[in-house]
Amino acid sequence: MDKHPINDLMAVTMEKMREMVDSNTIVGQPITTPDGVTLIPVSRLSFGFGSGGGEYSIKNTVGNFAGGSGAGVDISPVAFLVVKDGFVRVLPVAVPPASTLDRVIDLAPDMLDKVDKFISRNKEKTAE
Repeated sequence: MDKHPINDLMAVTMEKMREMVDSNTIVGQPITTPDGVTLIPVSRLSFGFGSGGGEYSIKNTVGNFAGGSGAGVDISPVAFLVVKDGFVRVLPVAVPPASTLDRVIDLAPDMLDKVDKFISRNKEKTAE
């Protein structure tokens, strides 16, 4: 059975996408600053592709194929991993929250950590 032209179209599209996107696109190359801090960029990657086509015949001719394909890639920075003195921190690269509620939701994990540490310190003091 002959290979259909749509297969070639899809193969070329996928190959071009592979050329654009690799693991270094998501977790970038480390950047070391003069003071010994290493920054590792982390990105979000979204992509999609589509191919289609059809065969058309004009007055007893067979095998006229028309087709097309397209692809799109969206790469958005998400955070930097900051490595300093053996410790790793995540430094988010986020759009500022749109509302007060968004800010409260963003701050909630940090606040819970602080409350937990405060309660732990108070328990230690009362146990002494």
